[in-house]
Amino acid sequence: MADVVAKDRKILVAVDEGEESVYALSWCLKNIISQCCKDTLFLLYVRSAQAFHSSLDGTGYLFSSDVLATVDKYSNDVANCIIEKAKRMCREKGDDEVKVEVIIESGDPRDVICRVAENINADVLVMGSHGYGLIQRAFLGSVSNHCAQNVKCPVLIVKKPKSSSSATGTK
Repeated sequence: MADVVAKDRKILVAVDEGEESVYALSWCLKNIISQCCKDTLFLLYVRSAQAFHSSLDGTGYLFSSDVLATVDKYSNDVANCIIEKAKRMCREKGDDEVKVEVIIESGDPRDVICRVAENINADVLVMGSHGYGLIQRAFLGSVSNHCAQNVKCPVLIVKKPKSSSSATGTK
């Protein structure tokens, strides 16, 4: 029997502010990352597209450059906080073989995730599911569903288990 050569895999994990993506990353670190492989874990955070495309708002008021700079700084701070939390989770796993790379982009998460998966030639895309119901999905759209339909690599959608207390309505 021939020896199996360990493949260097590119694993793309989409992270955001939600508990679902934290759970998906944790699940990925426990179940996908292999000690025998030299995996590269790509942490992708997508900032929402800039809310202020011009210096005029809907009422005709001008936004000062200070306001725009503050909004941009806040967006960067949120991105950095989320990425640092994700990187800390990776370090705590304690597997020195896993290389972690960070990608922060702006835009529609559906489009950005699909584009990045293709650009890095990902072997698998891992993402959480927010668990929206039918009505919410109709209005908000499902990022995970869109990616599952449009990404060329396998897509693993990790659902966070419902706790028994939330299922019974108690806290």
